[in-house]
Amino acid sequence: MGILEKMSLAGKNAFVTGGARGIGKNYATGLAEAGANVAIIDLNIDLAKETAAELSKSTGNKVIAIKADVTDPDQVNEFVDKVVKEFGTLDIAVNNAGITLLEAAETVSYKDWQRVIDLDLTAVFLGSQAAGKVMLKQGKGAIINTASMSGSIINLPQKQISYSAAKAGVIMLSKALAVEWAERGIRVNTISPGYIGTDLTLGDPYLGTIIKDWEAQSPMKRIGRPEELQGLIVYLAGDTATFTTGEDYLIDGAFTAI
Repeated sequence: MGILEKMSLAGKNAFVTGGARGIGKNYATGLAEAGANVAIIDLNIDLAKETAAELSKSTGNKVIAIKADVTDPDQVNEFVDKVVKEFGTLDIAVNNAGITLLEAAETVSYKDWQRVIDLDLTAVFLGSQAAGKVMLKQGKGAIINTASMSGSIINLPQKQISYSAAKAGVIMLSKALAVEWAERGIRVNTISPGYIGTDLTLGDPYLGTIIKDWEAQSPMKRIGRPEELQGLIVYLAGDTATFTTGEDYLIDGAFTAI
């Protein structure tokens, strides 16, 4: 069997939270194009259905949409059960849903702090835990969590203390899970994107004004494209990565290298 055959995800089943748009949609696209069946998990069910229909048509694989609040433990367990019922197995879990809040540390409210921590960190634990229970019974599986270079550095000029704290937590959470489950067939890794030009980033009134600052700070003098993350997620999800776990992959155009 050649390397391209080994990297195929044909016959594997996945879910992607926050998969209706942005980075999540690109993850789902990469997985589906590599052969996996994919469940798009999103609160915006109409957009999730559009994405699912688009990917199903373009790849010929089974792509479904499920509405769920990933900060609610019951809803997380329910959507995982639905994925297993629909596909038969759960081989790949991508916990990607997240938000950022741009506000100075001295003025951010507890409510807003908690909202970011709940979605960016706690939801990653809930999704990993629910997927892990299924995968442990199977004796195999790959969990891929979206962190950020903001989990390793402090970004300028924007102020985002809750986001940085949550993403640092995602990295260590994933390492801890990787170690706990290493002998039981479950691999857990994180992808930490740098500045990526998603529709959310480019369309934000404030972020759109500081992209030139980010580009000036970057060794490559540009921000990344969402599709530039697809190769890594296909690798981490597949059988060529069977010795790869507990790692954080910075995809940032060398931003954190300086």
